[in-house]
Amino acid sequence: MRHHRKNTVLAVAAVAALSLGLTACGGSATGAKDAGSASSAPQAAAGAATAATGATAGATGGSAATAGGSTGGSTAGGSTAGGKGTNASTASTGSATGTKATAKAPACAHGDVRITAAKADEVPTEHVVLTATNVSGRACTLLKYPLLAFGPIQTAKDVPAVAKSRPAVPVVVKNGESAYANVRVSLGGVHEDNKVVNEFTVNLFASDGPAEGSVVVKAPAGGLAVDEAAAKTGYWTYELRNGADEF
Repeated sequence: MRHHRKNTVLAVAAVAALSLGLTACGGSATGAKDAGSASSAPQAAAGAATAATGATAGATGGSAATAGGSTGGSTAGGSTAGGKGTNASTASTGSATGTKATAKAPACAHGDVRITAAKADEVPTEHVVLTATNVSGRACTLLKYPLLAFGPIQTAKDVPAVAKSRPAVPVVVKNGESAYANVRVSLGGVHEDNKVVNEFTVNLFASDGPAEGSVVVKAPAGGLAVDEAAAKTGYWTYELRNGADEF
């Protein structure tokens, strides 16, 4: 009986010892796990800080690169907005230049235009319409009015211009387009001092006066009965205007 009790006590002690051992082992495992977690936390924080630092550095580098690109764009293109601003600036400059070129188109020279004459729809013929078509390949300005000579240039009488036909702005003619001038050649009277011409000469104006060279224009079929004393010319206009071109 005493021997059995002793064995029982020993068994209980062994169980207790085993329990304590298991607890200790569990505690150690848990402690190790907690310790590992605790140890990993600083490392994770350090890693996150490193990543954040890298991201900041990358962003800073990207900003610097962007700033460098903008600076390069400004230097190369004269724009403060980089490549896109340069294009916009160029387009704006091109537009402005184009507008300026149109407004400041050079005076048409005699070789820049083809001039034809047509009789007005009237009997007898008192007027002809001159049509000047730009064949130069670029825009040019028809200044003032046609300088007409119904005969040899050296001896022909000057044909005066009618002031009321003068347009408000200079006539800029694009390539392929035309301008017009109404010309009185006679008063339609049978007793006028008329002469029949089959061709006549047209000179143009330059910015500083009559231009060099002239255009020889064929008269409409049958020729023109011209009274130089009655002859007058209108200014070059984009289109004939009632009233201003009636003289």
